[in-house]
Amino acid sequence: MTLSEFQHLRRLLLIGLVAIAFLCLLFVRSAWTGDTHETIEAAGMGLIVVGIAGRLWCTLYIGGRKAAEIVDIGPYSVCRNPLYVFSSIAACGVGAQTGSVAVAAFFLLGCALAFQIVIRREEGFLAEAFGEAYRQYLGRVPRFWPNFRLYADSATITVTTSRVRRTLIDALPFFAAMPAFEAVEYLQGTGAIHVALRLY
Repeated sequence: MTLSEFQHLRRLLLIGLVAIAFLCLLFVRSAWTGDTHETIEAAGMGLIVVGIAGRLWCTLYIGGRKAAEIVDIGPYSVCRNPLYVFSSIAACGVGAQTGSVAVAAFFLLGCALAFQIVIRREEGFLAEAFGEAYRQYLGRVPRFWPNFRLYADSATITVTTSRVRRTLIDALPFFAAMPAFEAVEYLQGTGAIHVALRLY
C-alpha cells in the first residue's frame, strides 16, 4: 500500500468513526445549562476555527510534498505532525458543540490517540523513503506535542493552491457540528430522542 492509498484509507476510517460517534451522542446530553452550556459551545467554535486555520497553515508548507521531500520549516519545524495536532483541536471543538467538557475532552484524546496509529505507519513509509535524513528529523523534532523553541522558517515557500483548496473543503464539515448538535438538542428537548446519559 502506498502512502497516498494509506491516507485515503485513513480518511474513510475517520469518516466512519465520526458517524459512529455522532450516533452514540444522539442519546447523550450536556449536564451544563444556561450560560455555561453556551460558553462551552462558543469556545468549541473557536477551537474549530483554530483547527481549520492551523490545517490550512500546514498545507501551505506540505501540500503535495509529503512523499517527495522532508518538510522541516514552519509548523513542521516544531512538530512532525502538526496537521494531526490541529485536526485534534478541531475535533475537540466539535465535541464541545454538545455543551459538554467531557465530550470535548473525549474527542480530543480519542482523535489524538487514533492519529498515533496513523503516524507510526506513516513514519515507516517516510523512513524507508528518506533514510538517514528522516531519522535525523525524527531525533530533532517531536512527534506530536509542539516545541515552539524549535521554530524555523523560510523567506519563501511554494504553495500548491489545489491542495489548500482541498484542505479547506475537507475542513468545512467541522462547522456542520454546530447545527447538527443544535438539532439533536432540540429533538432531545421535545422527547423525540431519549437522553440516556448526561455529562459535564
